[in-house]
Amino acid sequence: MELPLHGVTVIALEQAVAAPFATRQLADLGARVIKIERPGRGDFARDYDRRVKGLSAYFVWVNRGKESVTLDLKDATDRSLLDRLLAQADVFVQNLGPGAADRLGLGADVLRARRPRLITCDVSGYGAAGPYRDKKAYDLLVQCEAGLLSITGSPDSPARPGISVADIAGGMYAYTGILTALYERERTGEGSALSVSLLDALAEWMGQPYYAQAYGGEPLTRSGARHPTISPYGHYGCGDGATVFLSVQNDREWVALCEQVLREPALVRDPRFADNPLRRAHDADLTAVLEKHFAHHTADGLVALLDRAGIANARLRTVTEFAGHPQLAARDRWRDFGSPAGPLRGLLPPVEVNGREAAMGAVPALGEHTAAIRAEFDGPSEAGTD
Repeated sequence: MELPLHGVTVIALEQAVAAPFATRQLADLGARVIKIERPGRGDFARDYDRRVKGLSAYFVWVNRGKESVTLDLKDATDRSLLDRLLAQADVFVQNLGPGAADRLGLGADVLRARRPRLITCDVSGYGAAGPYRDKKAYDLLVQCEAGLLSITGSPDSPARPGISVADIAGGMYAYTGILTALYERERTGEGSALSVSLLDALAEWMGQPYYAQAYGGEPLTRSGARHPTISPYGHYGCGDGATVFLSVQNDREWVALCEQVLREPALVRDPRFADNPLRRAHDADLTAVLEKHFAHHTADGLVALLDRAGIANARLRTVTEFAGHPQLAARDRWRDFGSPAGPLRGLLPPVEVNGREAAMGAVPALGEHTAAIRAEFDGPSEAGTD
C-alpha cells in the first residue's frame, strides 16, 4: 500500500531541529524529502554530539528518510540545480537565519510567483516582523522569552525541560500546516505561503499558564515535579526508597484514594482537603500524610494498590528503562532503520493506521545523494509556471 504522501516532493533548506523535525514527519508519510546542505560541514546539527555510533543524536532523530544534497548556493551551477529542484517541488521548507531566504531570492513571493502550486513554509524564531525579527533564536532562549522557564524547575531555580520543546512545537505546527496546505491545494489548485515562529508555537502551549496568571490574581510559581494547581499530583516516596507518581483529578478519585488506598475515610471530610483548591493550598500537609502511609509499601505494592483503586500512577523511569518499556515492547513499536553508522533502533511515529506503516527510511550521510540528484535533474534551469 502506498503511503499517503507518495509522489509529494519536499525541498528542505533546513538546519538544527525545528524544520528538520517537520520534514521528517513528511518523509515518514512517504514524501520525498531532499535536504539541501552546505558543502563540507552540512547541517550544523550533525556536529551537536557523537553519541549514536559517532553520529549526532539530534541529527539521527530528525533526519530519517531524507536525501542529502550538498550545494553551494552562491555557485551558479549549484543554484541552477536548486532552481530545477524547486521547479518540480510541491513543498519548500526553510529555516535559514532572518532575511537569508529573501537575500538568496528564495522568498515565498518570488517562488510562488513562478509556481503558484508551490507550498512554502518559513520557520523562524520570532516571525517576519516586529522588534525581534532579526534576533537569533535557539530553543532554550525561546523558552525564556515565552515565559516557560519562569514556571519550570524548583522554587529556587529555573530548569530547562529535558527536550527541545520550542523546536518540537514549531516543527509540529509547520508539519500540520503543510498537511493542511496540501489538502487545500487539492480543492483549489493553489499553493500557500506558510510561516511558523517558535515563539508563536510555544506561546500557544503557554495558554493555560497565561490564563491562570492573567485572571487568577496570584503569580505562578515553579513547583518542581509537582503539579502547580492540582493536588495530590506528583512524586511520593515509598518504603523501599523508590518513588511513585500519582494524580487525583477529581473528588471521586480523592474519595477512592482515602478509602481504598489509605484506608482512612475520615480524610475525605478533613477541611484542609475538602476540594482540589484546598488540597493544593495544603499540599505540604497532604504530602506528609501520603508518605506516612506509603512508607508501609514497596513501589510495586503501592502501584498495584493504586491500580485496583483506579488511581492514575506512574513509575519514575530512566531513559534506559523507557527504552525497555514493557508497553512499547508488547505493542511492537520498535523498528530498525539505516544510517551511515549501520542499523539503528527507533520508534514508529505515534499515529497508527491500520494496514500501513511509516517509511522509517535511513539517515543520510552528508551529500550522499548529490551525484544521483545531479544526474536526475541535469538540464537547463527552469522557472516553472504551473
